[in-house]
Amino acid sequence: MTIKASTVEEYLENIPEERKPYFNKLRQTIVENIPEGFEETLQYGMIGYVVPHKLYPGGYHVKPSEPLPFTHIASQKNFIALYHSGIYADKEILDWFVAEYPKHCKRKLDMGKSCVRFKKMEEIPYELIGELMQKISLQDWVNTYEANVKRK
Repeated sequence: MTIKASTVEEYLENIPEERKPYFNKLRQTIVENIPEGFEETLQYGMIGYVVPHKLYPGGYHVKPSEPLPFTHIASQKNFIALYHSGIYADKEILDWFVAEYPKHCKRKLDMGKSCVRFKKMEEIPYELIGELMQKISLQDWVNTYEANVKRK
């Protein structure tokens, strides 16, 4: 399920009604906990939190015209997804998240490299996600990206 939207507001308007309370709470958790400097935008058909060009002019190595992505949330066909680049690029954050998850949710962690899938939306661990957002500052993310991800 792809939501066709050109703004964050339009994306939010088009989320299925039964998902809106969960998705809005997830978004609010991110907004309240993400470190200063990241900007909310629509990127790759999802709501994204990025390092803006004014703070990182080089942008994303795959497409430099795009700001450096950090976190995204999406309403997919069968789940709500959280994509977090820190989980992908920093093993310490990944290990912390995997260890903490069972303390916040009785459901088994459903995760890809950077994607956490929430099929039972009423079990989204908002407190844990808030903590995850605080784990890496904008400058820490840029440093991690440049050291581990960016093609030199």
